[in-house]
Amino acid sequence: MRILAEDHKKVTDLFDEFERMKENEETDDEAKQVLVETACAELTIHAQVEEEIFYPAARDAIEDMDLLDEAEVEHASARQLITELAAMQPGDDLYDAKFTVLGEYVKHHIQEEEKELFPKIKKSELDLEELGREISERKLELRDEFGVSGEDEDDDDPDSGAGAKRRVH
Repeated sequence: MRILAEDHKKVTDLFDEFERMKENEETDDEAKQVLVETACAELTIHAQVEEEIFYPAARDAIEDMDLLDEAEVEHASARQLITELAAMQPGDDLYDAKFTVLGEYVKHHIQEEEKELFPKIKKSELDLEELGREISERKLELRDEFGVSGEDEDDDDPDSGAGAKRRVH
């Protein structure tokens, strides 16, 4: 679950950076768009590995189906906002608001996973090392499939890496 927690930190940092950009009147639209596209790509990949690998394993390992059902509904809400953002430009009405709301949804989702779901999984008999390997391998496949720069890139610079600017959502 360490790899999922690392993803959580990465996207939380991107949402926080966006808030700083909104306050800075000198931020150009291209920088804002690159950050939004990067965050949306990271979220898309993260959600897909959770839905394909983590949630099915969790369903077999714990009894709290409501928590997992809510997580999947939260993913659907985030996916809808990501789709809407992909069709927009930074100067459009509601662009900043949609990304801000996406950040609020995602931060709530992260808190529930880390405070409620992860502890239940840790207490289960699930092989966390094997699960982590599966998630890592699938993330690499998806990063390649979506043309997203590798995880070893400089995470503090959303403009780093050849794939960072490519629309992936």
